[in-house]
Amino acid sequence: MTHPNLLVELFVEELPPKALQKLGDAFAGVLFEQLQAQGLAAPGSRLTAFASPRRLAAHITEVAPQAADKAVSQKLMPVAVGLDATGNATPALLKKLAALGADASAVAALRRVPDGKAEVLFHDSTVRGATLSEGLQKALQESIAKLPIPKVMRYQLASGCEQPGWTSVSFVRPAHGLVALHGTEVLLSVKALGLTAGNTTHGHRFEAAVDPVVVTSADSYAQQLAEQGAVIASFAERRAEIVRQLQAAAARVGGGVRPIEDDALLDEVTALVERPNVLVCEFEKEFLGVPQECLILTMKANQKYFPLLQADGRLSHQFLVVSNITPADASAVVQGNERVVRPRLADAKFFFDQDRKKTLLSRVESLSKVVYHNKLGTQGERVERVRAIAKAIAEQLFAGIGEHNPELDSHDGEIARDYLLSCVDTAALLSKADLVTDMVGEFPELQGIMGGYYAANDGLAHEVAHAIEDHYKPRFAGDELPRENVGVIVAMADKLETLVGMFGIGNLPTGDRDPFALRRHALGVIRMLIERDLPLDLELLLSRAFDAFNDEGIQRAIWDAQQAQELEAKKQAGGMFLHASSFSPREFDTSTAAKLADFMYDRLAGSLREQGYSAQEVDAVIALRPQRLSLVQKQLAAVRAFAALPESPALAAANKRVGNILKKAEVAGPVDPHVNPGLLQEEAEKNLYAALQRFVPEADAQFDAGDYTASLQTLAVLRAPVDAFFDDVMVNAEQLDLRLNRQGLLKRLHVAMNRVADLSRLAA
Repeated sequence: MTHPNLLVELFVEELPPKALQKLGDAFAGVLFEQLQAQGLAAPGSRLTAFASPRRLAAHITEVAPQAADKAVSQKLMPVAVGLDATGNATPALLKKLAALGADASAVAALRRVPDGKAEVLFHDSTVRGATLSEGLQKALQESIAKLPIPKVMRYQLASGCEQPGWTSVSFVRPAHGLVALHGTEVLLSVKALGLTAGNTTHGHRFEAAVDPVVVTSADSYAQQLAEQGAVIASFAERRAEIVRQLQAAAARVGGGVRPIEDDALLDEVTALVERPNVLVCEFEKEFLGVPQECLILTMKANQKYFPLLQADGRLSHQFLVVSNITPADASAVVQGNERVVRPRLADAKFFFDQDRKKTLLSRVESLSKVVYHNKLGTQGERVERVRAIAKAIAEQLFAGIGEHNPELDSHDGEIARDYLLSCVDTAALLSKADLVTDMVGEFPELQGIMGGYYAANDGLAHEVAHAIEDHYKPRFAGDELPRENVGVIVAMADKLETLVGMFGIGNLPTGDRDPFALRRHALGVIRMLIERDLPLDLELLLSRAFDAFNDEGIQRAIWDAQQAQELEAKKQAGGMFLHASSFSPREFDTSTAAKLADFMYDRLAGSLREQGYSAQEVDAVIALRPQRLSLVQKQLAAVRAFAALPESPALAAANKRVGNILKKAEVAGPVDPHVNPGLLQEEAEKNLYAALQRFVPEADAQFDAGDYTASLQTLAVLRAPVDAFFDDVMVNAEQLDLRLNRQGLLKRLHVAMNRVADLSRLAA
């Protein structure tokens, strides 16, 4: 039997646009889940969510007028507790039955079910299925309670309550109407937020053909709102219509222009209009002399306009407006929007012109007055740390610049190196100077970008300007990396300074909270090392970053923060008479450095798994704590190729066994990998030693040449002698010299097999 469809709508005042889509999905989703849980919505029911600036609604197909009755079996208590020696109900059982709505007459029908050594009493009953009015009332209350409301409003009800003007309710915005239709039937008993369900709603504030709109049935809701109310109720349909109109308007402008792509802006504008009407506007071309990022940002952020880009990516002097009205003559709307945007652009031009009157270098001193963090000093102090880290990285990266450029003689190579080192230092020094400009003060999103423009205006080298602009990159997942090595070095130094500083004072990410974007900074460093194939060791980089925090005041602040955390941890564990140790100047304690290194490797492992490598493959490589991250993907490729070999499972298992043997043996001290051939007695150990002598040098040479796949495949031939060794040889012989010699043989095998990865991690 097919049941009618259900429509529920809450008509409210204008909802917060940035939250509208989430509110609409949550309202409809919870309503649907609750009706399904109560057995009112059929298994094949479909949900359609509606969300417009003034309404949240849900359309659900095949909703029953009443849920089916359900058989319920309730576990009560052990028979020994519920019945006395004569078989009569005890007071405890009668009390339990009363709580379930039954009395002593139900005792005879109770079931006895074995439960271990005892029997347990069960009460069987049939629960009447909820009516739609009852179920919808419960579902609606649950849906309203679970809405992800960014900020709750509290307002008084004018009617529909015991004390009009005094009774108050809380919701995201004041609600003025409730529609609940089951087919064509109005569910009058359903109430919410002081409203009683009906079948009337309202359309567009100015363009509705009929007001109010009387919804005749659940299925005619969207069509009636569109035709009579001039409202596209579906968020998705309204968004698609805006996209269509934006493309059509750009085509009318011609010249290959296209609207800027910005999903967040598109979602926000969709939440601001009920029936979109895209119009073409323009501003004076003289404003195009201002960096287009400034113009684009002010149009998007302040006015919700869609800038038009020319085919080459440059900003056009025309832009698109999504209006909520459709007058016969739109000229007044167009002129009004042009008049509104003009002072915004004029402000941007003024800021740009004023900022260029001072050089970036002259602004650096002002950074000493800008607090970066109360425990880590000012932006000026931070810049000095970034400079120190950048210098250390650059000296390592550019050390052999003449060797890597055969066309340069030693003198030219030295000049090139000095030039690049100078560019790195200048870029690091000026990297934060735009924070004290008027433009960045007005639009913080432009930090770095404006610094690049101002550096170019100051006549600085393009490497410096690009590095200042790029040093925040990558700003998000998938963002591009800095264009040149100078920018890569400054970006890496900036991120390492943040990581070391925040780890030092204990501001670590927890769960889904990461207020200082430390995960993003770590991934940025990892991406630069890997994707730019930089010959830099990770832990050496971290060590250089720690070295930059050599100011005693900063060290003391970090020391105090660490002591406070340790004392709190001990206090939570029940410690008493706690005293902090005295301060002594030092860079950082080793535990902080270890935590940061672990954090970096965890980020690397997560990134590699997202790229499609298996957990075993990643674990095998990361277990070695690789220093040259630029080689990690070659190691993973080698591990994957090795795992596909028929010898792989046996060798991985043997490797795990060898590791366990050596771990126990090394409790007494490191195992010497030296092997005395004269102490080899069993044929199997002689064969293994001979195989190692023959194949390990070849595998080592391939490893040193960077051919990791060939190195592991060469070692795959060791499977037979390794298997024979474990079948025929007792490693832990009673004779000490034999035992140590065999352990040394296994140590040599273990070292040879695990240069590329810890192959034991591949064992099942």
